[in-house]
Amino acid sequence: MAARRRIEPYWYAIGLVWLALAALFVTHLLTGFTPARAAVSLFGFAIYWYAICILVGVGLGTWVVARLADRRARAIFETTVPAEVRARPLAEVSLPEGAAALLARRKLATLGDLLYEVGLDPRRLGLKLPDWAAVDAALRATPDVDPAWLSNTPWRVWNPDHAWGGLLWMLVLGLLGARLYHVLTPSPSMAAVGIYSWRDYFRYPLQLLNFRSGGLGIYGAMVGGLLAVLLYTRRHRLPALAWADLAVIGAALGQAVGRWGNFFNQELYGRPTSLPWAITIDPLHRLPDYADFSTFHPAFLYESLWSLLTFGVLLALHHRRGQRLLPGELLALYLVAYAIGRSLLELVRLDSRAVPFLGLETGLAVATVVSLLVALAAVVAVVVRRARRRRLSGG
Repeated sequence: MAARRRIEPYWYAIGLVWLALAALFVTHLLTGFTPARAAVSLFGFAIYWYAICILVGVGLGTWVVARLADRRARAIFETTVPAEVRARPLAEVSLPEGAAALLARRKLATLGDLLYEVGLDPRRLGLKLPDWAAVDAALRATPDVDPAWLSNTPWRVWNPDHAWGGLLWMLVLGLLGARLYHVLTPSPSMAAVGIYSWRDYFRYPLQLLNFRSGGLGIYGAMVGGLLAVLLYTRRHRLPALAWADLAVIGAALGQAVGRWGNFFNQELYGRPTSLPWAITIDPLHRLPDYADFSTFHPAFLYESLWSLLTFGVLLALHHRRGQRLLPGELLALYLVAYAIGRSLLELVRLDSRAVPFLGLETGLAVATVVSLLVALAAVVAVVVRRARRRRLSGG
């Protein structure tokens, strides 16, 4: 009988988060109640639900990416190191007593367990330098252990620690990119604080830091995040496109959860509607032109569900077709998927900046134009790379 595949722990966390969000939304539909923007106050400092949603989404997404990287690393490791070597008890290796005890506490029972960790990064073992030197010498003296398995191993590039190590880079550059995109394309509602175009931010520079009145642009976050991946992978000598493929799987999940911050802020809602799933917006948060309406399309929910679907598709393709895809193709699919979803969202979304033409408003949202350009560029990149590959392979 085939062994039952173990369910990844992150699925339980994802399920709990979505169960809580679903319960919250149903409660809102039944009562019209929306929790306050601030979840708690610590030492006089408000902790907002918006930030909590983003952090939970980022955390879940990074967890998934780390597990996917570990899965790739183990696949390469098992292909590289013979099964009979991996299965040897660690007791057969002449290790120092102190190091052996520490490795036992870390539940490393076989030679394969130790070689895998060493190949990723010896620092993961938590050994002091003299103990590590002794372990390294013992491994090199062990029969059938290839010295190449102890340094610069082929599975090193998929060390799951890189998912967490690159997170700060992505948060910082993603936030800067998201803010810059918003500043360059301010929404019409920014007129309430004196911002009619990007030039006004230089007249009122303090508004650059006023995140409560202005938002973040997702395309700017994408550019900043991809730049972070490029810089981090270059610094650590990792395959950039392959890591970007994993990163967008986590990004899609992060967006799906993070968008719920808009629910707590009572923003990113669509046109007025009386549909059963319409959300109630308090008068204080309604746009002036829609002050007489109370229920609106939950545009944030549409984007959240689309991102969740994108996450599922990307994850399934990674598992089932990962070996057939070229590096960067999951990234391209993510960009196309988001562009399609965003273009559809703009059909119901309010407060979008329109693209001017010869001084006239076209009614075409900036996000729609950017989406079309992004989708086109992603499709062209995939087609060109595939054609080049066929040409080089002679077929």
